Amino acid sequence: MDYSTQIKDYIDLERSILEKLDVDEIDRALNLLVETLNNEGTIYIFGNGGSSSTASHFVNDFNKGVSEHLEKKFNFICLNDNVSTLMAIANDIGFEEVFRFQLKNKLKKNDIIIAISGSGNSKNVINAVEYAKENGNQIIGLTGYNGGKLKELSDINLHVPVNSMQVTEDIHMIFDHLMMSILYRTLCGIEHLKG
Repeated sequence: MDYSTQIKDYIDLERSILEKLDVDEIDRALNLLVETLNNEGTIYIFGNGGSSSTASHFVNDFNKGVSEHLEKKFNFICLNDNVSTLMAIANDIGFEEVFRFQLKNKLKKNDIIIAISGSGNSKNVINAVEYAKENGNQIIGLTGYNGGKLKELSDINLHVPVNSMQVTEDIHMIFDHLMMSILYRTLCGIEHLKG
Protein backbone atom coordinates (compact mmCIF):
# COMPACT_ATOMS: atom_id res chain seq x y z
CA MET A 1 0.00 0.00 0.00
CA ASP A 2 1.19 3.52 -0.80
CA TYR A 3 0.86 5.79 2.26
CA SER A 4 2.59 8.76 0.64
CA THR A 5 -0.56 10.91 0.29
CA GLN A 6 -1.47 10.38 3.95
CA ILE A 7 2.12 11.13 4.99
CA LYS A 8 2.06 14.39 3.03
CA ASP A 9 -1.34 15.30 4.51
CA TYR A 10 0.00 14.86 8.06
CA ILE A 11 3.09 16.93 7.32
CA ASP A 12 0.98 19.63 5.65
CA LEU A 13 -1.29 19.79 8.69
CA GLU A 14 1.71 20.16 11.02
CA ARG A 15 3.13 22.91 8.83
CA SER A 16 -0.17 24.82 8.74
CA ILE A 17 -0.61 24.63 12.53
CA LEU A 18 2.97 25.77 13.18
CA GLU A 19 2.16 28.91 11.19
CA LYS A 20 -0.76 29.63 13.56
CA LEU A 21 1.22 29.48 16.82
CA ASP A 22 1.26 32.61 18.98
CA VAL A 23 4.90 33.74 18.96
CA ASP A 24 4.19 36.39 21.62
CA GLU A 25 2.93 33.74 24.03
CA ILE A 26 6.03 31.60 23.45
CA ASP A 27 8.14 34.70 24.12
CA ARG A 28 6.24 35.32 27.36
CA ALA A 29 6.79 31.70 28.41
CA LEU A 30 10.53 31.98 27.76
CA ASN A 31 10.75 35.17 29.79
CA LEU A 32 8.85 33.61 32.69
CA LEU A 33 11.16 30.59 32.67
CA VAL A 34 14.23 32.83 32.80
CA GLU A 35 12.65 34.97 35.53
CA THR A 36 11.91 31.84 37.56
CA LEU A 37 15.51 30.67 37.08
CA ASN A 38 16.84 34.04 38.26
CA ASN A 39 14.49 34.04 41.27
CA GLU A 40 15.53 30.48 42.17
CA GLY A 41 11.96 29.25 41.84
CA THR A 42 10.82 25.72 41.13
CA ILE A 43 9.01 24.84 37.89
CA TYR A 44 6.47 22.08 38.49
CA ILE A 45 5.39 20.29 35.31
CA PHE A 46 2.89 17.47 34.75
CA GLY A 47 0.44 15.79 32.40
CA ASN A 48 -1.28 12.49 31.61
CA GLY A 49 -0.48 9.86 28.98
CA GLY A 50 1.69 11.26 26.18
CA SER A 51 1.72 14.59 28.01
CA SER A 52 3.41 12.91 30.96
CA SER A 53 6.24 11.88 28.63
CA THR A 54 6.46 15.45 27.35
CA ALA A 55 6.66 16.70 30.94
CA SER A 56 9.52 14.28 31.69
CA HIS A 57 11.29 15.36 28.51
CA PHE A 58 11.09 19.03 29.55
CA VAL A 59 12.76 18.14 32.86
CA ASN A 60 15.62 16.38 31.07
CA ASP A 61 16.14 19.21 28.59
CA PHE A 62 16.20 21.97 31.22
CA ASN A 63 17.66 20.27 34.34
CA LYS A 64 20.45 18.60 32.38
CA GLY A 65 20.50 20.05 28.86
CA VAL A 66 20.46 23.80 29.48
CA SER A 67 21.58 23.64 33.13
CA GLU A 68 24.74 21.72 32.26
CA HIS A 69 26.15 25.00 30.92
CA LEU A 70 24.85 27.33 33.66
CA GLU A 71 26.19 28.25 37.09
CA LYS A 72 22.64 28.78 38.37
CA LYS A 73 20.54 25.75 37.40
CA PHE A 74 16.91 25.32 36.39
CA ASN A 75 14.86 23.43 38.98
CA PHE A 76 12.14 21.50 37.14
CA ILE A 77 10.13 18.87 39.04
CA CYS A 78 7.89 16.48 37.11
CA LEU A 79 4.91 15.42 39.20
CA ASN A 80 4.17 12.35 37.09
CA ASP A 81 7.63 10.74 37.28
CA ASN A 82 7.33 8.85 40.59
CA VAL A 83 5.03 5.90 39.91
CA SER A 84 4.88 4.83 43.57
CA THR A 85 3.72 8.29 44.66
CA LEU A 86 1.17 8.51 41.85
CA MET A 87 -0.27 5.07 42.60
CA ALA A 88 -0.47 5.69 46.34
CA ILE A 89 -2.32 8.98 45.87
CA ALA A 90 -4.58 7.50 43.19
CA ASN A 91 -5.39 4.45 45.31
CA ASP A 92 -5.81 6.13 48.70
CA ILE A 93 -7.19 9.55 47.76
CA GLY A 94 -8.23 9.52 44.10
CA PHE A 95 -6.69 9.89 40.66
CA GLU A 96 -8.03 13.42 40.35
CA GLU A 97 -5.69 14.41 43.22
CA VAL A 98 -2.39 12.96 41.95
CA PHE A 99 -0.96 16.39 41.05
CA ARG A 100 -2.71 18.75 43.47
CA PHE A 101 -1.75 16.63 46.48
CA GLN A 102 1.94 16.89 45.56
CA LEU A 103 1.72 20.69 45.38
CA LYS A 104 -0.08 21.26 48.67
CA ASN A 105 1.94 23.32 51.14
CA LYS A 106 5.02 23.13 48.88
CA LEU A 107 4.46 25.96 46.41
CA LYS A 108 6.54 29.04 47.14
CA LYS A 109 6.17 32.60 45.90
CA ASN A 110 8.55 32.32 42.91
CA ASP A 111 7.42 28.85 41.77
CA ILE A 112 5.48 28.36 38.54
CA ILE A 113 3.41 25.59 36.96
CA ILE A 114 3.62 24.10 33.48
CA ALA A 115 0.43 22.09 32.97
CA ILE A 116 0.04 19.93 29.87
CA SER A 117 -3.33 18.66 28.64
CA GLY A 118 -4.27 18.12 25.02
CA SER A 119 -7.97 18.54 25.75
CA GLY A 120 -7.36 21.16 28.42
CA ASN A 121 -9.95 19.42 30.61
CA SER A 122 -8.11 16.65 32.47
CA LYS A 123 -9.56 16.82 36.00
CA ASN A 124 -6.33 16.04 37.82
CA VAL A 125 -4.49 18.74 35.84
CA ILE A 126 -7.24 21.32 36.42
CA ASN A 127 -7.35 20.59 40.17
CA ALA A 128 -3.62 21.26 40.47
CA VAL A 129 -3.82 24.42 38.36
CA GLU A 130 -6.72 25.81 40.39
CA TYR A 131 -4.78 25.14 43.60
CA ALA A 132 -1.69 26.90 42.23
CA LYS A 133 -3.76 29.91 41.11
CA GLU A 134 -5.34 30.15 44.57
CA ASN A 135 -1.78 30.15 45.94
CA GLY A 136 -0.81 33.04 43.61
CA ASN A 137 1.50 31.08 41.28
CA GLN A 138 1.64 31.67 37.53
CA ILE A 139 0.54 28.98 35.07
CA ILE A 140 1.89 28.10 31.63
CA GLY A 141 -0.67 25.88 29.92
CA LEU A 142 0.06 23.62 26.95
CA THR A 143 -3.17 22.64 25.21
CA GLY A 144 -4.75 21.56 21.93
CA TYR A 145 -8.28 21.41 20.48
CA ASN A 146 -10.14 24.49 21.84
CA GLY A 147 -7.90 24.69 24.90
CA GLY A 148 -10.59 23.68 27.36
CA LYS A 149 -10.59 24.92 30.95
CA LEU A 150 -6.79 24.94 31.15
CA LYS A 151 -6.59 27.65 28.49
CA GLU A 152 -9.01 29.79 30.51
CA LEU A 153 -7.02 29.33 33.73
CA SER A 154 -3.52 29.81 32.31
CA ASP A 155 -1.57 33.06 32.51
CA ILE A 156 0.39 32.05 29.40
CA ASN A 157 -1.20 29.86 26.72
CA LEU A 158 0.95 27.67 24.51
CA HIS A 159 -2.09 26.56 22.55
CA VAL A 160 -2.05 24.27 19.51
CA PRO A 161 -5.26 25.04 17.55
CA VAL A 162 -5.92 21.63 16.03
CA ASN A 163 -8.38 18.77 16.64
CA SER A 164 -5.69 16.10 16.67
CA MET A 165 -4.01 14.71 19.77
CA GLN A 166 -1.06 13.48 17.73
CA VAL A 167 -0.31 16.88 16.18
CA THR A 168 -0.95 18.59 19.52
CA GLU A 169 1.58 16.38 21.27
CA ASP A 170 4.09 16.79 18.42
CA ILE A 171 3.96 20.56 18.75
CA HIS A 172 4.12 20.45 22.55
CA MET A 173 7.51 18.77 22.08
CA ILE A 174 8.44 21.50 19.59
CA PHE A 175 7.71 24.08 22.32
CA ASP A 176 10.20 22.26 24.55
CA HIS A 177 12.97 22.00 21.96
CA LEU A 178 12.35 25.49 20.59
CA MET A 179 12.72 27.06 24.04
CA MET A 180 15.67 24.84 24.90
CA SER A 181 17.46 25.85 21.68
CA ILE A 182 16.87 29.55 22.30
CA LEU A 183 18.10 29.33 25.90
CA TYR A 184 21.16 27.36 24.80
CA ARG A 185 22.02 30.33 22.62
CA THR A 186 20.98 33.21 24.89
CA LEU A 187 21.96 31.85 28.31
CA CYS A 188 24.75 29.42 27.44
CA GLY A 189 26.23 30.90 24.25
CA ILE A 190 25.80 27.60 22.40
CA GLU A 191 24.47 27.61 18.82
CA HIS A 192 22.11 24.71 18.04
CA LEU A 193 20.38 26.03 14.92
CA LYS A 194 22.77 24.81 12.25
CA GLY A 195 21.46 23.14 9.10
